[in-house]
Amino acid sequence: MLRTVGAATAVAMIAFLLFGESLRVCANENPTFNADLRRLASEWERVKLQIQDSNEQEKQMALLAGQAAEIIQRYRSQPEAMIWLGIIVGEQASLANRNGSPLKALNFAKRARDILENVEKIDAVTMEAGAPTTLGVLYYRVPAFPIGFGDTEKARQYLQEAIKNAPNGLDANVFYGEFLYRQSEYAQAEKILKHALTLPALSDRPIWDRSQRIVIRELLAKLQRNVRP
Repeated sequence: MLRTVGAATAVAMIAFLLFGESLRVCANENPTFNADLRRLASEWERVKLQIQDSNEQEKQMALLAGQAAEIIQRYRSQPEAMIWLGIIVGEQASLANRNGSPLKALNFAKRARDILENVEKIDAVTMEAGAPTTLGVLYYRVPAFPIGFGDTEKARQYLQEAIKNAPNGLDANVFYGEFLYRQSEYAQAEKILKHALTLPALSDRPIWDRSQRIVIRELLAKLQRNVRP
């Protein structure tokens, strides 16, 4: 968990994923908590994938950050809720960058990193290795120093940790495959992406599942056509 619930709330109200990373909602013994997380995930999916106007997306993602903060308070900073907070703050960064505010985007990215690194230290397995998966994407998509904190080796370490903890996690495989492709490690990228395509569908996240499989097929098509990043 983060330092205090109040600090987490402050982060959320400012509200980042650069990637389209969403993750399967992890089962918890509290059915009310599970229902709240499913609603949060569903709304994230709707705002990210179905709203076309980026300004409207930014507004609605900020509202989702507030909802995530409320869930954190209500359920005493459960790891799943903290991971979703990091994902949402990350998406805020992506939208800020798209809307022409790179400095604001970097600030949000740093906040997302801090949230997720705190979670990863205590629970690197929850939500199919949600924390290390998201951190890996964050570290390879954010620009490197002196512009940002991007770090290819840290990205690799986190994504390999994610694959170790969730070898059949769809997101862990998709994002590690994409990372390998961008690092020109084509044979390994193809192996990981082909494995990802064989994984069972996310029955609780059909829209996200479909979008991830589109990404997989597009990357595999590029590999087959010898299209390099």
